[in-house]
Amino acid sequence: MFSQTNTMKVYVGCLVLLCVSTSFSSAIPKPDEHKDRVLNKDLSDVEHNPDDEHNPDYDHEAFLGKEEAKSFDELTPEESKMRLGKIVEKIDKDNDGLVTEDELKVWIKYVQNRYIQNDADKQWKELQSELADNKLVWEAYKKRTYGFLDDQDMNAEEDSESYNYKDMIKRDERRFERADKNGDGALDQEEFADFLHPEEAPHMRDIVVEETIEDIDKDKDGKISLAEYIGDMHPSKEGTEEPDWVESEREAFKEDHDKNKDGLLDFEEVKNWIMPDDYDHIMGEVTHLIDSADKDGDGKLTKEEILDKYDVFVGSQATDFGEALTRHDEF
Repeated sequence: MFSQTNTMKVYVGCLVLLCVSTSFSSAIPKPDEHKDRVLNKDLSDVEHNPDDEHNPDYDHEAFLGKEEAKSFDELTPEESKMRLGKIVEKIDKDNDGLVTEDELKVWIKYVQNRYIQNDADKQWKELQSELADNKLVWEAYKKRTYGFLDDQDMNAEEDSESYNYKDMIKRDERRFERADKNGDGALDQEEFADFLHPEEAPHMRDIVVEETIEDIDKDKDGKISLAEYIGDMHPSKEGTEEPDWVESEREAFKEDHDKNKDGLLDFEEVKNWIMPDDYDHIMGEVTHLIDSADKDGDGKLTKEEILDKYDVFVGSQATDFGEALTRHDEF
């Protein structure tokens, strides 16, 4: 039986895992849920073009953000247009009365990354007592995050009741060093955000690939086999029926991801799998929104053009647009 102290350590340890994991790998899937490690995902969880017809709910989530688009009250067309107009003014950064492709792209990118930005800002504020000259050194972070561990925890066997944190600390230190872009031995706030969410920083992308391989590669040969690939997405359970999508993933592994057909995914193949760069979802949505509302065909949108197509951007219902606007600190 665990003592109360050990139980608390395990509980705190779980919190540590939640705090330091990257956003793409920390989610725990529900039974039969398809775990997706791909980083360049659609801007919405709803299908974009079901039955070859455009789904406006996709535009709502892309424009407002997934969290803001989950639960909303109905809005009249008049209320929706009024609140949309306020957002348009925020998107138009140079205040010239026109929303350009770049301005709309920046806005959608911001909306999609709002959670990450808020998370990094929140954790940085919580670390204020550990900072020196507004920078964070590794030892301060390590003490703050893992300071509750004792020698017994650090030297415990992997299968024992106590956690073995040595690999976790080593992995965090490696990521910390990679995030230290200027090599001064400490992280500023921007570098700390890269540490927490390396998938959003181009210079951190390789560490995401390394960590993904380490997570899935059970036999530690540095590559991912088909069994490891499927096992990560859908751990098999005796007596349970395999979902249909599992077979589709087997085919994707063989036909799409395993480029050299050796039955294994190496570093570059894993990178191509989780970070596909063949399609820019944000730019695709920007093009769609401009094409839908640009009456005069000049490639830019006036507030009037956007309001005329308010249903494309936010709809007359199913939006907490107004609620989002009350949170002034987020805009």
